Amino acid sequence: MPTTALVTGATAGIGLSFARRLARRGDDLVLVARDEVRLQGVAAELRAAYAVHVEVLRADLADRDDLARVEARLSDDARPVDLLVNNAGFGLKGRFLDNDVESEQAMLDVLVVAVMRLSHAALRGMTSRGSGAVVNVSSVAGYLPRGTYSAAKAWVTSFSQWAAHEYRPHGVTVMALCPGFVRTEFHERMQVSQDSAPAALWLDADRLVDDALADLGRGRAVSVPSKRYKAIVAVSRAVPNAALQRLQGLGRH
Repeated sequence: MPTTALVTGATAGIGLSFARRLARRGDDLVLVARDEVRLQGVAAELRAAYAVHVEVLRADLADRDDLARVEARLSDDARPVDLLVNNAGFGLKGRFLDNDVESEQAMLDVLVVAVMRLSHAALRGMTSRGSGAVVNVSSVAGYLPRGTYSAAKAWVTSFSQWAAHEYRPHGVTVMALCPGFVRTEFHERMQVSQDSAPAALWLDADRLVDDALADLGRGRAVSVPSKRYKAIVAVSRAVPNAALQRLQGLGRH
């Protein structure tokens, strides 16, 4: 029986790489994003290249009604989802008080509320079936004291680690994927140049996803790509927050 994966933020960057990798291995897909035209384009590409079934679900995850439609799809026992990739997200370039509170709320809704609600919907069915997996795309920023984006990603990583332990006995794997700077549209949308961080810190999205899927297969609760970022995480755990805060002049993820 083919497996079905639901990927949010599936039209660009890490989400698009997940969609392509999963289709290549034969998974049917449910693609979620805000842009209907881009969704249909990606769906057509994947159907033609890999002969898989691709369902399109246009949704803005900051909108509670749209989010509810994605939750309903994950809760549909007649069409079970075997893998949920919570990838949708965005960042804000300005500092906390430079952003209006509604923008901050929208970011929190996508990065935290949507991850929680979609995980809740997916895990209920997965635990009852005794199989399934959830990948929550977090960030190494969650290990650093760098504002609300980092705080949200810290929640995603912590939640995923807890859920990995909680639901492993039920046959379900949960993993936080914690990349750093990745060559995608993410920073471009924030109007942040790739010169904002050393070239050695930028990762390729396809390689990142390949490594993440390998870590998921190993049952890891957290996947940190590359030796560079593993070292950054290790240092962040050893260095006091006051010292880490002095690194805030570097580019934002």
